[in-house]
This record gives sequence, C-alpha cells and structure tokens, in this order.
Amino acid sequence: MKVEIFPLGPLETNSFLAIEGSSAVAVDVGGDPSSMLRFLKREGLTLTHILLTHLHFDHTFGVKALHDATGAVVLACAGDAPLMQTELGRGGFMGFPKVPEFSYAPVEEGEIELLGQPCKVLFTPGHTPGGVSYYFPKAGVVFAGDLLFYRSIGRTDFPGGSHQTLLDSVTTRIFPLPPDTVVYAGHGPETTVGDEKLHNPYFSDFAG
Repeated sequence: MKVEIFPLGPLETNSFLAIEGSSAVAVDVGGDPSSMLRFLKREGLTLTHILLTHLHFDHTFGVKALHDATGAVVLACAGDAPLMQTELGRGGFMGFPKVPEFSYAPVEEGEIELLGQPCKVLFTPGHTPGGVSYYFPKAGVVFAGDLLFYRSIGRTDFPGGSHQTLLDSVTTRIFPLPPDTVVYAGHGPETTVGDEKLHNPYFSDFAG
C-alpha cells in the first residue's frame, strides 16, 4: 500500500490517500480536496471510499466536494452523529467556516474489505465519543485520526471527549497491534506503535 499525505484546511489536517493498484481510499478530508483530485487524475486512480475517523469540522471540510467529484462512498463513525448538531461538527467553531453538509454510511467496529484487503475498524473513542481508527493488517498501517500523535495524544477537553477513555482506547486497541505498525495521525508526522509504547510520555507504564 502506498500512502500519500495532503495537509488540508485551516488547521492543516493530514488528509490521506491510501493506494493499492488502480484504486484508492481517502481518510479524512480537512479542506479543499483539489490537490487530492489532481493526484487521482494524474495517477489514473479510482477513489472508492472516503473514511472518516471522527466528525470534527477540521476533518470533514472537504468531504462533500470530494464525494461530489468522485462518487466515493463515505463511511463515518456512527457514535459521532451528535457532533453534527454542534459547531465542532458542522463548523462555525471559533469563526471557522461551516462544513458543507454530506451524507455518510455509519460504520461500527469490525472487519470490512477495502482496496482488496481486510480493514479492521477499531472503536477508539476519547477524542470524540464515537471515534474510530482504520487498521490495514496486510499493509501494516493504522489511520488513527486525532487519537494518538507522535509522542502525544489528542485533545479531550472538547464536549464528548474523555482523557481516560482515550488512554484506554490507545492501550486496548492500538498498542496490541504489531510494533512496526505505522500510525498515521490527523496532525503532525507519522509514528509507529512500538515507538509510542516506548517514548510517548502519556504511556510511561509501557516503557517499562
């Protein structure tokens, strides 16, 4: 699997294209997806799905535009639906623009198939009440949204957030993955499960 990163939107959210053969899926679309669309066209790729890790505005600004341009199926965390009734979900928070409305199919924890391979949807709340991560075991990558960052963790002070729940999500869903699993986060550089176990200050118990 090849992963291309596009920092999009007012908060430069990491928006991803995961590519296998001539097919691709997008993960989170934080702003104008023009650069993603140009890449898809240049490489002759078909976008089949748009995967959302959570429904905060800075991860969804460009979803409608990307869906309208490609017809890709949008999958989002069912437990985050209430956020769309708040400024954190629909936009307008702290003066940021509104999110164009989009429809999505709810996704729950379990295994689905994407890009011709298994994708395990992991229920990882904490940053939001219904957040999910998308783990591709064959490729050894997990898209974790704003759950886990390089040497840090996501915010939990927004409505619906929970510090302890986030820590539990990381320790029970992410840390059991193979240590060389690449963690693609919603902001900042990628990391690995093993590196975060050893060096993330929020999980010092795992470092021994």
